[in-house]
Amino acid sequence: MAWATITKSAADRASANMPDPERTRAEFSWDDARAMLDGLPGGGLNIAHEALDRHVAAGHGDQIAIRWLGKDGTRRDLSYASLAADAARFANVLVSNGVKPGERVYGLMGRVPELYAAALGTLKAGMTFTPLFAAFGPEPIKARMEIGEGNVLVTTESLYRKKVAAWREEVPSLRLVLIVDDGDAPEGCVALKPAMAAASDKFDTARTTEDDMALIHFTSGTTGRPKGAVHVHGAVMSHVATGRFALDLKPGDIYWCTADPGWVTGTSYGIISPLVNRVTMIVDEAEFDLERWYGILQEEKVQVWYTAPTAIRMMMRAGKEAAEPFDFSSLRFMASVGEPLNPEGVVWGKEVFGRPFHDNWWQTETGGIMIANTAAMDIRPGSMGMPLPGIKAGIVSRDDGGIEECKPGEIGELALRPGWPSMMRAYLHEQARYDKCFVGDWYLTGDLAMKDKDGYFWFVGRADDLIKSSGHLIGPFEVESALIEHDAVAEAAVIGIPDETAGEVVKAYVALKPGFEPSEELEREIRGHARKKLGPAVAPREIVFRKQLPKTRSGKIMRRLLKARELGLPEGDISTLESDEK
Repeated sequence: MAWATITKSAADRASANMPDPERTRAEFSWDDARAMLDGLPGGGLNIAHEALDRHVAAGHGDQIAIRWLGKDGTRRDLSYASLAADAARFANVLVSNGVKPGERVYGLMGRVPELYAAALGTLKAGMTFTPLFAAFGPEPIKARMEIGEGNVLVTTESLYRKKVAAWREEVPSLRLVLIVDDGDAPEGCVALKPAMAAASDKFDTARTTEDDMALIHFTSGTTGRPKGAVHVHGAVMSHVATGRFALDLKPGDIYWCTADPGWVTGTSYGIISPLVNRVTMIVDEAEFDLERWYGILQEEKVQVWYTAPTAIRMMMRAGKEAAEPFDFSSLRFMASVGEPLNPEGVVWGKEVFGRPFHDNWWQTETGGIMIANTAAMDIRPGSMGMPLPGIKAGIVSRDDGGIEECKPGEIGELALRPGWPSMMRAYLHEQARYDKCFVGDWYLTGDLAMKDKDGYFWFVGRADDLIKSSGHLIGPFEVESALIEHDAVAEAAVIGIPDETAGEVVKAYVALKPGFEPSEELEREIRGHARKKLGPAVAPREIVFRKQLPKTRSGKIMRRLLKARELGLPEGDISTLESDEK
C-alpha cells in the first residue's frame, strides 16, 4: 500500500526549532553545536556541567529536572539544583572510596532517582559510566563487567543477591559495590544513602576534554562477545543539537522518553540530551501499562514524547477506543526509535493523538540520532527521514574496487561520513573489529537501506544476524552460549522471527547430546535455564529440537538458512553446506 505524505502546516514549520531544514543543513557546522554549550570555566568540556551546573549558575536551579513517578503512585520532583547537589554527593562518595578519574562505574537498576545522580556524578568526577539493563541475567552482566573492567557497580540489594553475588569474586577489577536501597547493605557492599547523606554537595567538576572517555555502551554482535562502544565527553555536542533538531526540545518543555536506562537511548535521550536542553523529564518507574501511559500523557501534560514501535503496536492493538477518554492536547511532538516504525503506526498516531509519530534512525555506535523526520518536515510514512545537520549519509555498495554510492532507489548499505562528535571512538580491546567498520571515507552501519529521489531514507533490513526485539539488540552468540551450558544441549542456533508486538522474538534450534530425547518437559527446562541466565528479554520464546543443525564445511552454523526456511524465503547459495537435517 502506498501511504500519502503527511504535510506539515505553516504553523508547525514556523514553531519548529529547525523551520527550514534544508537551509540549516547547508549552513550548519559542529562549531554551532559547541556554541550551544558553555564549556567548563577555564576550559574543557564535561557532560555533567552542561546538563546541570550551568543551568543552576544561570538561575534555573528551581526548575524541575525530573518528575519521578513510582510504581506505587509515589511522586517525587527533583529540581536542577537538587539533582546537581546529588550528583556532587555521588562524586564525593566515589572519591572517598578511592575511585580514580578514568575508572569505570556501572549502573544496574531500573528507572529510580539514584540512577540519574549516579550517572551524572560519575561524569562529574571524570570517571566513565556504563548502564546495564536490569533484566539481564547473571552471565550477560558478568561478561560486560569483565570486558569493560568495571571498578564500581551501583545496584539494588535484590539485583546484587540474584545476579552478582555468585560471581563477584571472579571479576578482580570490581572493587566497590554501592547498594541504593534503604537499610543495611549486604556484606562487602556499601549502603549508598548514608554515604550520600554524609557527603558534601559541592564538588569541583573534573576538567575533562572533548576527547576524554565518558560512556561505554555495550552492543551485541553476531559472533563473539558483546562489543563495548566507547563515547567521549564531546558527544554532548551531538546530544544538544539532535535534541533540538530531531526531538524539537525547547527549554521548559515537559518531555517523556520511555526507553529503559540500560540501553543507549535511555542514556543519550533519557538523561543527557533532555537535561542539556533544560527540559523537565518525566521518569516512570513502572513498565508499560496502557491506561497508566495514557494517564501520564494527560495528567503531566507531556509536550514531547519519545517512545518505541513495540509500545506503539501495543497501543494500536488496544484500539482507538482505549484512548478516547484521555486528553492529549498538550502533545506537540512525538518520535519513535529502536526499530523501523511501520507506516500504519505513523498514521495511527495522527488519528489518535492528533500528531504523527516521527521515526528516526541511529545506533549504539553513532551515540545520537543521525537521520530523522523533524518537526518541520513533511512525513512519508515508513521512511526514517533525512540526515540531520552535520551528518552526511549515503547508500553504498562494496566491491573489489572499494565503495561506490548507489543511485536513488537502489538498495545498499547505509553509510555515514565520520566526524560527528558522538561517533564511537573504539570497541574496547577490539581494534580490528573497530577498524572493520570504516572503509574508505565511510563508516559502514551494517544496515541495508534505500534513498529515494527526494532524499528520504528507507530502512530495508539488517545486513547481519542481529535480532531486534522490543527495541533491544540481541546477539545470537550470547543466547546460544547460554543454551549450550545446559547439560542436555550439544549445539544451538538462534534466529529472530517476526512478531506483531515486539518486531522480532528469539527462536532457538537445539541439537541434544546422546542420551537425551526431545520432550515438552525438556523444552520447558531449557527455556527456564536460558531465562535464568539471560533474563526474559533475551531468552528464546520457543525452542525446536533438531538432530543436527545446518553447518558449513568449516563448522559455522548457517543461521541464514534456518531463517529462510522458517519464513519460507529462498535458501540462497548452500554450496558450502556440510551437514543438515530439515
